[in-house]
Parts: sequence; C-alpha cells; structure tokens
Amino acid sequence: MMGDWLQRHRRSLLFMLVVLVLAGGMAAFRLPVSLFPTISFPRVVVSVDAGNLPISRTQIEVTQPLEQALRGVPGVERIRSTTSRGAADISVQFAWGTPMVPALLQVESAVNQVLPKLPPDTRFRARRMDPTVFPILGLALNSSTLDPVALRRYAYYDLRPRLLAIPGVAQVEVQGGTQAEYEVVVDPMRLQSYGLSSADVERALADNNIITAVGRLQRHYRLYQVLSQSPLKNVTDIGHTVLKTGADGVVELDDVAQVRQGTVPQWTTVTANGKPAVLVNIKEQIGANTVAIDQTIRRLLRTEAKSIPAGVKISTWYDQSQLITSAASSVRDAIFIGAALAALVLLVFLRNLRLTFIVAIVLPSVLLASVLILYVLHMSFNIMTLGGMAAAVGLVVDDAVVMLEYIMRRIAEHPGEKVPVLHSALEMSRPLAGSSAATIIIFAPLAFLSGVTGAFFQALAIAIAAALVISFLVAYLAVPLLADALLRRQDAEAAEREGRVMGRVKERYGAFLGGLLARPFLLLPIVLALVGLGGWAYTQVGSGFMPDMDEGGFVLDYKAPPGTSLAETDRLLEQVQQILARTPEVASYSRRTGLQLGGGITEANQGDFFIRLKKHRSRSIWQIMQSVRQRIHDQVPGLRVETGQLMEDLIGDLTAVPQPIEVKVFGSNPQVLQATAARIAGAIHGISGVTQVFDGVTIAGDAMNIRIDPIKAALEGMAPAQITAQLQTLMDGRVASRIPQGQEVIGLRVRAPRAIWDDMARMRALPILAPDGHYFPLARVATINAQAGQAELNQENLKPMVAVTARIEGRAMGTVMHEVQARLAHLTLPPGVYLQYGGLYQEQQQAMRELAMVLVAAILLVAVLLLFLYERFTIVISILATALLALGGVFVGLWLTGTQRNITAMIGMTMIVGIVTETAIFYFAEAQNSDVAELIRAGRARLRPILMTAIIAMLALLPLALGLGAGAQMQAPLAIAIISGLIVEVPLVLLIMPGIYRFLERLVRRRARA
Repeated sequence: MMGDWLQRHRRSLLFMLVVLVLAGGMAAFRLPVSLFPTISFPRVVVSVDAGNLPISRTQIEVTQPLEQALRGVPGVERIRSTTSRGAADISVQFAWGTPMVPALLQVESAVNQVLPKLPPDTRFRARRMDPTVFPILGLALNSSTLDPVALRRYAYYDLRPRLLAIPGVAQVEVQGGTQAEYEVVVDPMRLQSYGLSSADVERALADNNIITAVGRLQRHYRLYQVLSQSPLKNVTDIGHTVLKTGADGVVELDDVAQVRQGTVPQWTTVTANGKPAVLVNIKEQIGANTVAIDQTIRRLLRTEAKSIPAGVKISTWYDQSQLITSAASSVRDAIFIGAALAALVLLVFLRNLRLTFIVAIVLPSVLLASVLILYVLHMSFNIMTLGGMAAAVGLVVDDAVVMLEYIMRRIAEHPGEKVPVLHSALEMSRPLAGSSAATIIIFAPLAFLSGVTGAFFQALAIAIAAALVISFLVAYLAVPLLADALLRRQDAEAAEREGRVMGRVKERYGAFLGGLLARPFLLLPIVLALVGLGGWAYTQVGSGFMPDMDEGGFVLDYKAPPGTSLAETDRLLEQVQQILARTPEVASYSRRTGLQLGGGITEANQGDFFIRLKKHRSRSIWQIMQSVRQRIHDQVPGLRVETGQLMEDLIGDLTAVPQPIEVKVFGSNPQVLQATAARIAGAIHGISGVTQVFDGVTIAGDAMNIRIDPIKAALEGMAPAQITAQLQTLMDGRVASRIPQGQEVIGLRVRAPRAIWDDMARMRALPILAPDGHYFPLARVATINAQAGQAELNQENLKPMVAVTARIEGRAMGTVMHEVQARLAHLTLPPGVYLQYGGLYQEQQQAMRELAMVLVAAILLVAVLLLFLYERFTIVISILATALLALGGVFVGLWLTGTQRNITAMIGMTMIVGIVTETAIFYFAEAQNSDVAELIRAGRARLRPILMTAIIAMLALLPLALGLGAGAQMQAPLAIAIISGLIVEVPLVLLIMPGIYRFLERLVRRRARA
C-alpha cells in the first residue's frame, strides 16, 4: 500500500524535499532581480534623420516611402509615424509573441532597400522597444574645477569604459557637457582680397592633415609599412596651413581667418539640481540583474574615488534598484507578516506549538522550493513574481492546515488505538489533489493573455502556480511524515478538544443550517439579495488598467511655445527649477532640454525633468505632481507641462500608447484634422478627472526661408546648389578635417563670423563668392523671409491622423472614458473625418475582454474537474453557483474600499473561483449524501478548518491589501478581491451551498420518480 511505501521511504522523501529547499535557497541568490518580468514588447522604432528638409518634403520624400516599405514586413499590425523638419519617427507594431530579433532584422532590411531612393546623407537607426531602453541608473556629474569639455571627456573616455565592463551593462549613454572642436572663422572679405573661397580653405585643411599608408617595404629581413604623414596637431599648425603661393608670397590660414579652440555647436541643455551637468545613463542587458549592477557600480565608485578628478561630484538622479529593493522588501515583509499572523491563528485555534512548528517549517520550504521552479523557467525576482509568492502564502498554509486537521481528527476518533498516521493522511489524497488542481487549473487560461496584461500577469500566475504545485507535494508527502515524527496522541486529542467558544459556534451553526435546510424556500431571497447587491456594486465600481504605485519619483515633460529659442526656454525653466527647489518633498532632479528620456523627435523648446522624491514625506506622489503642475501653471505662463511616473511613461513608450485617453482623428486634410482636434480637446477639457489635455498639434520651430532665384543665380555664374553650399559653410560651418588627440578625434570646422549673419539684414548682405572671383550680396539672388513653424505630421497605417491626449486623476478610467465618448458622440465632424479611441484605454478594453474570457474559461475548467471528481451535476452546479455568488462579494469589497476593477483585481476574481472550489471540495469530501443530518454533520466537521483557512488566508493577504510598500501597491487590488471573496466564502460554503445541493438533489429525485 501507499502508506507502507511512504513509511519505508520516509527518510529518502524528507531528504529529497530538504535538497529541493536547499537548491531553491541557492537559486534565490542566483535569480536575477529586476523591476519587470523579462518582456519582449512587439515594437520596433525607426528614427530617421534627413537633414533640414521642410516637414512637407520630409513627409513625401522620407516618411511615406519608408512606411510603404515597412508595411510589407511580415507580421506588421500597425505603423505609426511622426514627421518633423528633416526627421521622422516610425513605430512598427507586431503581434504579441512575434520573435523580435528576426523582426528587427527584417525592418532594417526593408529600410535599407529604399535608403538609396531617399535624400542624400539620410541616416536611420532601428531599435527594439523593451524595458532596457530606459536607464536603470542615472549618474549626474557636476564640477567646480573642470569646464564642460573636460567634464564630458572624463565621463565619456574614463568613466564610461569602466561602467561598460560591468557584467550586465548593455549601454552607457552620456548626455550634456560639450565636445571640443577647432574653429576656423574666416573673413569673407579677406578671402576675396586674396582671390580665395571658403572651399579653398576646406580643401587646404584636408590636404594638409594627412596620415596615409602609401605602401610596404621589405628590407634586412623586416617588413615596413610606409606612411606619408603631415598631420595638424594644434592651433599653431592649423594657422600656418598654406592656402596659396605665388609671386606675391605665401598666404597662410592666419592671414584670412581666426583659428581657436571651440566646441561643437549644440542646441541642448542638461542640468542636475539646477546646475550644468553631465548625465551618465546606464542601461542593462535583457535579463540582467538590476540590483547586482547597481551594487557593482556603487562599489566601483567607492573604490575608484581617488581616480575621480578633484572637484568632480557624482550624484544619483535616478536609481531603479531603490524601487526594486523597496518593492522586494515590502513583499518580503508582507510574506513574513502574513506567516506570523497565520501562526497566531493556528495557535488560537489549535492551541499546540508542535502543529504550529510544522506549518512554520512548511511555509518557507514551499516558497524556497518554488524559487527553484522560477530559476528553471529563467524567470526573475520582480514585482509580479514576488507579489505572486506573497499572494500564495495563505493558500500554502491552507494545504498544510487541512492535512494536519484531518490527521488529528482521525487520531482523536480512535482513542486508545494506534492509528497509522500515513494511512490516515492518504485518505485525504483525493480531495487534496482535487482542491489543489482547482486552484492551479484556473491559471491555465492566463497563458493565452496577450498585450501588457499577459506580459505582466503570466509571471504572477506562474509564481502562484509554482508555489501551489510544491505546496500540494509537501502537504501530500512531507506534512504526514512530519506529523508522524513530531505529533503525539495527546497533541491530537488536545487540538481536537473543542473549546467553549467553538462548541457554541458549532451548536448554533448546526441549528441555523438545519432550519435553512428545512425551509429551502428561504434560499431564494438570500440568493437574490446577494446577486442584486453584487450587481449593484458592479455598476458602482469603476474600471481601470494598471494599479497605481508610488515609484518615489516622476517625469515632468515640458514644452515652451513653438519657436522659442533655447536661451528663452532655459530662462523659463530656471523658474521651474526654483519651484522644484522650494518643494520640500523633492530630493533631487535632472533636466534635459532638446532631449528626452525615451528618445524621439525633440525640439529645442521641449524636454523633461526627472524628479526624485524623499522617502519620508507627508504628501502622496499624486498630490505633489498636482501641486507642481499648478504652481508652474500659475508662475510660468506659456509653458505646457505633463507629469507621470516613470513606469507609466515606460509602459506608454513601449506600447506606443503613452496616455490613458487618446482620441485619434483621421482624415485627409491636415488643417481640417488640426481644427477638429482643437474642438475635441475643448470638448473633453471640462470633464471631471480629465487633466493635461493636449490637442495633438506639435508646432516645429520657426524657419528663415531663403528662396534662391535660379535665373538671377545663373546671371552671377552660379547654380542654387553652389550658393547653398557656401551658405552652409558660412553659417553652420563644415567640418573640413579631423585631428586625433589622445582618445578622441577633434573636428576642424570652417565657418564665417556669426556677426555677419545673426539678423535678417546682415543675412541679406552676406557675401557670396562667384567662380570668377567677384562677390555679390545674397539679396541679389534670393529673397529671405521668416516663416512660422509648421505642425508635425502624424500618420497611422498610412492615414493622416491627429491624436488628442489627456491623463486621468482621481476617477476610474472606464467612467471617465464613458463620459468622453458620450460628449464626443454629439460632436459634428467634417466630411471624411472619423474618430477612433486608443491610448491605455484601448489596452484596458482589450485586457478586460481577455480577462473576462479567462474567467469563463477558468469556470469551465473547474466544472470539468468537478465532473471528473464527482460525476454528479448536482454537486458541480452547487459548487459553481457558490463560486459565482462569491464574485458578487468581490464587487462589494471593491466598492467599499474604493478599489477600481483593474486587471490585478480581475486576476483576484479568477483566483476566488479556485479558492471557493477548493473549500467546497473539502466539504463534499466529508458529506456522504444529501440528507439533512449528514449535511449538518459535514458542516460541523468542516467548520473549524474552513474558518481557520479563511482567516489565515485573509490575514496573510492583509499587508498586500493595505498596500504597505511600493511592491504591495501593485498587488493590493488582487489582495482586496481575494479577501472580499473569502469573507463571503465562509457563509456561502457552510450555509448556502448545502441548501442549493439539497434542493437540486430533491429535484433530481422527484424527476426520477416522475
């Protein structure tokens, strides 16, 4: 028999479980630690730079050919593009589950095929979108002694290589500071006097800066490489470059130009805590250990402190590991608190330290062994897997308690006899296996979830399922063996001896259940009341998407009016920095102007802050964000700002749906679309809870248009292209050559003095040199006028589109979106214009549909399992009806706690179906038939274990439900949903389900007799 086999192999089985626990403990130290599960988002972004083309030409010559080519890539579901001046960002969306490495290669191949047809010098970069595109650690370098060039040089050439050598680091991005460059500022009049042009200067510099291998020479048994060298090394060498020789002497560069040390022109600003800084952004490899990388970097900075230049201060402006460790600590604490509360409940109910000790051994053993499964599946510790383990604590304890309680009852039923513990335990194998299968099987449909929901919550489901599988094996094998070794008869008899309180409870319960079974018509109003209350609560609970979580910092995106100069934008942002400095909760902040954390097209009038908050503060992060926005609105007019937490922004960037509300306006005429978008923005602006409304129209900066008349240019002996080339050299400058110096290569830029073209009047008088040597003013062949900025053009699936976006605060997403849709339904649209709803709301709707299907599939799977166990529809219908009634209690709990029906709460609802089924299976394992006396006896027998397991599960989930800590906030709706279901589970299983079962059995008997 199985019991004899267990008795013979008890030592080997226990040792095997010990080995599993030890292996799990070792795996716990090797498991990567990260914020998110390892997710492959099905999106590739192609960033294109085609110079300074106007927006309309960029759209026709660059964006549209690329979109048409990318549309042919296999598996593409959606293409979305943004076109600005000479630049475009094209988002290519694939189906979830698409292998993204081949997809990226196919995207690059498609772009390369059309690249020869695009404007000359067009460059592109394609990148997969995954959580590693955002930095895991951001360092800010300030210095009181080094200039911006030296500070950036240290960051890029000294610090960056050391950081790249750390295992797990994929990329180290350096922002801010300036790069050195030699400036050759030529005087056009002097050039004319010597009969030279700027092209002659460029050619001379290139010809005099040569290091070239001209051949090889074998001599005296050795092979020599022959080099021809005439390198330029410094300002003096550059100044002595010979431009012209003749009877009148030699013309050197110093004669017609000023040569000096300069910096590469840039239109960006980077600061940290209000001071100019260099930011070093560290990005990790996919699947790397975020916390280990952070610890290694900090250890490196401590050990290499002496090598840091004097006066350089390195601070942290962002640290993802703090959020991870905080989340891990809060979930760890939730596990410990839940376990301690469970032990306390066991002591109260069982009044025995040996029984409590067995459960205290089982819980950590199960959790550690389940870590081994996560390790084998190449998963990581993250907010989802840790939350799943915390949510499983109550269920793990349940299995052990049920087995122990049954063993003790069997011993107590045979006083004075030697009861074989292992044989008694095996009698519970069928209901234990069925109940475990009921809670595990409900996670099977989660494998078919797609989108963000599937990416995140499959990891949670695997963590819970792994813990439940191990829990069943431990409860089936280890708990009986431990009970056989540790429990004494007096322990069982003392535990089974009913106290005064429990005896009264059982007595009153039996009387109440007997009365209810004798009057089955009372069931109908009770069931109807439960259904009505649950249905009403469902209508009152708002729907959301991802739970809110305090990340300890937020992103503030800003945009100055179109065409605002970098200097004016800096002036406005100085006021913002003063507001942040005066906000008591702000610990530090960094700013990017002309750049963005997530990349993308960025003008000089826009950028973002990342604001890190202090750990201990009186206001919530949402109150602080609202306060900062309001103060900026009041004190810095003209600056439009948006705030959001980094994880929210990250998910938005990864899925190309950055805002909760997105109303997409489609049509053929961009002007009509922009006007319609403005009306839509105005219509939704006054809706309660809608904030940060943006009409979707982004105006690129103003332009100074120079229109060259080909006929007038021909009369001067020139073509428009020649004049344009001279203008580029005189104004922006051309890098004629490059000089290696140390680890870097420094450019040699030729340009004219800014004083001769820094306003429109001087620009009209700009001297252009004709091939025959005469100069003429630019105004002679061209007209110059200022042009207001043009709106960036957006398309989705090759259709012109403008997206009106907004954020939601203080209200449920579903409720707000219903009001938005109702208000826009009365809006009269121009002919050919139509609307679509996107954003996170679209993701939420898809997630809710899929989770509803998961819930239905879970119920059907449970029904199949129950039929397999009992082969009686009366039992199956009784259990399923009880589980469905418990869902009404979940809605009531969500309504009472003000919790939204988001995807985490939906997972909790799905789990309740399994939990109620598990409890019901144990009840029917006790009840032998549908007689009133038998149903009352089974209920009295199962009353204490049902109360124990329900209370233990609720207390174990209580820390998560209260949202104690960062990670717990993500799982709080799940915990609230389960606790709400558990509260109603006890009366439903012990009172309503027996009544439903008896009523159905009587119907079956009547029909059989008829």
